[in-house]
Amino acid sequence: MGRVTVGRPVLRIRDGVVARRPDKLAAEEPMEIRVNGRPLTVTMRTPGGDFDLAVGFLVSEGVVHSADDVASVRYCAGATADGGNTYNVVDVGLAAHVPPPDASLERSFYTTSSCGLCGKASLEAVRTSSAWSVADDTLRVTPELLTILPERLREAQRVFDSTGGLHAAGLFDAEGNLLCIREDVGRHNAVDKVIGHALREGMVPLRNSMLMVSGRASFELVQKAVMAGIPLLAAVSAPSSLAVDLADDNGLTLVGFLRGSSMNVYAGIDRIEAVPVG
Repeated sequence: MGRVTVGRPVLRIRDGVVARRPDKLAAEEPMEIRVNGRPLTVTMRTPGGDFDLAVGFLVSEGVVHSADDVASVRYCAGATADGGNTYNVVDVGLAAHVPPPDASLERSFYTTSSCGLCGKASLEAVRTSSAWSVADDTLRVTPELLTILPERLREAQRVFDSTGGLHAAGLFDAEGNLLCIREDVGRHNAVDKVIGHALREGMVPLRNSMLMVSGRASFELVQKAVMAGIPLLAAVSAPSSLAVDLADDNGLTLVGFLRGSSMNVYAGIDRIEAVPVG
């Protein structure tokens, strides 16, 4: 399997002093996702949690909704001309009752690590209908609880400590306990890995849970949370306008700029306890 980090020589310059030294970088490799043996898409990702990533992607696209929808997940042997296994091609076998992905999902381009929506033709194409509603989720949290999430996420980022180059997504329960964390060069990949793990463990829909991401909150990350039944998404940076619109439309609580004791609640403020609404 691919490495999570790779070593590279670098020239370091500090205060006019030049030195050569080895450095660790976050690995980035392409991964092809196939469904029932048919190629669906290619994404750039950090190796590790590949089965979770493939399944989580299918959750986000509305192809699968529960663990029973997935019959198998495997690396494809014969991925190279000489029959070798690169561990960069994952095939998801769907259960007999699950229809194959719509042909419109098949992509002849790759999804970059920074943008999972590249090539989507329109907003309507990504307003995927979820099998779960988060609007009536009973989750209620205090601002004090939310403030501890970034630190707990950061403390669990193992690979970030050695590379400084990975995003993280963490799934928390209603008490702020970390249930799952995944790291990747792409924000959307890290989220897909978390959701894929949850589905394979039979946890979807993720009622009364919170998703914390290390970067900004994009439209796509809100969509992924909604598709997995997660009622609250928090980010350390800003959301986009479309992310706020989608969160508001679906009853998801969206928190941005969650740093220290401060935060901005952009949608779903009713889930935040002891916050007067002016």
